Amino acid sequence: MAPIVTPPTDNPPETAADLLVPVPDEDGAPFWEYAARGELRIQVCTSCDELRFPPRPCCPHCQSFDSHWRPMSGRGRIWSYVLPHPPLLPAYAAQAPYNAIVVELADAPRIRLVGNLVASADAALNSVDPARLRIGAPVKVAFHTLPGGTTVPRWLLERP
Repeated sequence: MAPIVTPPTDNPPETAADLLVPVPDEDGAPFWEYAARGELRIQVCTSCDELRFPPRPCCPHCQSFDSHWRPMSGRGRIWSYVLPHPPLLPAYAAQAPYNAIVVELADAPRIRLVGNLVASADAALNSVDPARLRIGAPVKVAFHTLPGGTTVPRWLLERP
């Protein structure tokens, strides 16, 4: 699965082609289909009940090819974060300083997702003051639709 980076709505880059967007593969396509419906789901092995992310065809625990998608609560905590210095892509330079966070899911602590902490689902990437980022801060998922139509999970502080 590709990195998840989303554009701001109040300062859009020149074209959506300049942005990093997910490129779904066959195994990860259901993740993005659920996200488009506003659902956070993680692949789970039907045989041994182990969650797996990123999605893949075979369970690394029991080697089963059977899986389904389990709904998650959408709650988690910031496990790690970074403020890119300087932004590596021109489309993001005007949005600096922005963050990229790693979220550990509350109901699946071994599963971690990468995204952005924002003030609201459609807010700019730099909408949260970097001083507010804290390891362990509780967050909840929100969904944002990119200009090309892909919906990505973003993260909001539980206590703004």
